[in-house]
Amino acid sequence: MQLTLDYNETWLHRMNPAFKLVFFLFLFLGLLFIHNPNIITYVTLLPLILVAFFTGHKRKLLLILMIPFLLLFVSSSSSMIFFGQGTTTWWKWGLIHITEESFYRGLHIGFRALNFALLGLIFALTTRPVLLFYSLTQQLKVPPRFAYSFMAAVRILPMMVEEFQQLKNALLVRGVKKEKGWKRITQSITLYAVPLLSQSIRRAHRIAVAMESKQFHNGKRTYYYETRLSKFDGLFVLYIVLGVVTMVWLGLEVPTYEITDVRNSD
Repeated sequence: MQLTLDYNETWLHRMNPAFKLVFFLFLFLGLLFIHNPNIITYVTLLPLILVAFFTGHKRKLLLILMIPFLLLFVSSSSSMIFFGQGTTTWWKWGLIHITEESFYRGLHIGFRALNFALLGLIFALTTRPVLLFYSLTQQLKVPPRFAYSFMAAVRILPMMVEEFQQLKNALLVRGVKKEKGWKRITQSITLYAVPLLSQSIRRAHRIAVAMESKQFHNGKRTYYYETRLSKFDGLFVLYIVLGVVTMVWLGLEVPTYEITDVRNSD
């Protein structure tokens, strides 16, 4: 079973995966220190542009993937907007209390969560798992036994999905009837969980024996794929640096909201 998507390779795909991973982690940390809702609103444009034009995937797929992110934005911001605290009341009804302060805090949290989601989507859509693990061993010096173990686990996931589908079809052909109520839970564990778990344990044991025989536990190795830093990594850093500087300037000089710091909005 192959879970692959058709896409056109862009410069984001040619970045070094380990560098991309580390740089994205720094971006995640950087977002935590942005407390100006004007700035974080403008900053959201940076990953949004990359997702829309440089991930190489079809627009229809990207629109489908954006649906849960929009729901994440609404859910994360609405909880603060409806139930946050503040002194300038806009609307109150029962437990719902919308204030000016809670509204801007909610928007800030929503845009922060949206930025996290967009960056994660960029990484997922533009990074091949095989090259990621090769890059981890070559650039970050992760021991091969750990990197290859994770890579094997990723490869096993589609096999488990296919086995589940085969088991489901086999039970359907045999006419196994589903129980009702609490008995259905124990029946599902017996019919699905136990066979899949036992098969996974046998497969994991075979992989461990194969890795041991290939001497994954010691010594230097040669690699079929060699990953290096390239001009595309520098291009991404340049895009982020110039983009952040521009968005910070816009947030300060062309603010969308009156508030400039959600920490001091009481």
